[in-house]
Amino acid sequence: MELAKIRSLSDDELLHQEKTSAEQLFRLRFQVSMGQADGVKKLRELRKEIAQIKTVARERELGVRGAKHELVATLPAGEAKKAAKKTAAKSTAKKTSTKKKSAEKGAGQ
Repeated sequence: MELAKIRSLSDDELLHQEKTSAEQLFRLRFQVSMGQADGVKKLRELRKEIAQIKTVARERELGVRGAKHELVATLPAGEAKKAAKKTAAKSTAKKTSTKKKSAEKGAGQ
């Protein structure tokens, strides 16, 4: 199943599709272990499909898709600028502290 189709499914349909794929994977693993089938490619596809379904479900749970843009849009104009400045300041502080630590290590040798 393509990722676009997975994203278009509802939450209930996602859960149903995950259960169906997991059951297929179980049956195929059982057949491979018994020597009845040689479905390595199908095993990989099913594992990938299950992982994609779980990822989409978790993204929906956390609200990850587009969350950064929604956060800035919901904040008042002054607060959005402050939040952007804080994140920029934090990343700059981390970079400078890393440089200082590496310089101290070099001087100690």
